[in-house]
Amino acid sequence: MGRVQKGLLFLLGVLVLIQFIQPARNTSGQAYPADISRIYPMQEKVQGILKISCYDCHSNNTDYPWYANIQPGGWWLASHIKNGKEELNFNEFGNYSSRRRQSKLKAIAGSIKDGTMPLASYTLIHNGAKLNSADKQLLLNWVQRMTDSLSHNK
Repeated sequence: MGRVQKGLLFLLGVLVLIQFIQPARNTSGQAYPADISRIYPMQEKVQGILKISCYDCHSNNTDYPWYANIQPGGWWLASHIKNGKEELNFNEFGNYSSRRRQSKLKAIAGSIKDGTMPLASYTLIHNGAKLNSADKQLLLNWVQRMTDSLSHNK
């Protein structure tokens, strides 16, 4: 057996072995009293857009696609979810201070306007998560109303 064949066999063995190292799943199945949809009035359409386009990475419950079971893809996905939740967690939004809520709402608006969210790598595979111009405008209007209500409650 030649060097190339041994190298390929070794690589195949490593790929098989890493399949047994699965990252923890971001699923809890709980209802969250601090969820943004419970503390702020929200049209059903707004809530639907957030759930489809944002909640997989920015909540405590991810709807995992098939490729999450194949490593190293699952590790990459787990890293995205961890980073997304650290930045913004819609299930914990009510636990944020008023100042932090306002800051996060402004950041959401900025991300929608500049097109950085949802991530292109996410919408590449999850086509339904792409925000069309009507979805963007609906979200921006909702964010503006919530930001205004926080400003008036100071």
